[in-house]
Amino acid sequence: MARGCLCCLKYMMFLFNLIFWLCGCGLLGVGIWLSVSQGNFATFSPSFPSLSAANLVIAIGTVIMVTGFLGCLGAIKENKCLLLSFFIVLLIILLAELILVILFFVYMDKVSESAKKDLKEGMKLYNSENNIGLKNAWNIIQAEMKCCGVNDYTDWYPVLGENIVPDRCCMENSQDCGRNSTESVWRTGCYEKVMSWFDDNKHVLGSIGMCILIMQILGMAFSMTLFQQIHRTGKKYDA
Repeated sequence: MARGCLCCLKYMMFLFNLIFWLCGCGLLGVGIWLSVSQGNFATFSPSFPSLSAANLVIAIGTVIMVTGFLGCLGAIKENKCLLLSFFIVLLIILLAELILVILFFVYMDKVSESAKKDLKEGMKLYNSENNIGLKNAWNIIQAEMKCCGVNDYTDWYPVLGENIVPDRCCMENSQDCGRNSTESVWRTGCYEKVMSWFDDNKHVLGSIGMCILIMQILGMAFSMTLFQQIHRTGKKYDA
């Protein structure tokens, strides 16, 4: 009976972590693809040049892939050391997420002001030759979100010149439409638009966050239960 429970737990955890590992592989692949796709998804922040969408996806994918691999191997080999390592890694990730969320809400105003300031600093690099990725990123978000600048379209004036904004700020995009144009450009800043998007989709984002939390807790529960079952049956493996 105990052996049957052990096998059931083992294969449930293996399947759970196999899906986890495959998701990590997928994210890693997407991140690598973004990284080599002509720099379209660069960072907006000059203070954190490595904090690009591609690098973030690669980092998240790598963590998920390694964690899933630990869980898969620990389950199929019934290795207590690997199972315990998997549990500890998930616990550290969970605690880090909780700390980051708490700090974000506690210092939300400061984070918001710092982000705006940093984004404006990044705008100064818009026309620099070595930052084509940043330029593409601004063009994409302004076209997709129908916004202009950080707070509003006038944020571009110190960068590009008086009454000049990027063409992607125009309501009807055309060559040089952003020159001497004050009427036909998007008035709302991109920061406000992005915050509005988060607010409009907070229920979806909250649901995704809850799913991730549940998956982490289930992973920890499976690993510790399997660990205890192996310990009770007296099956021991060297690390």
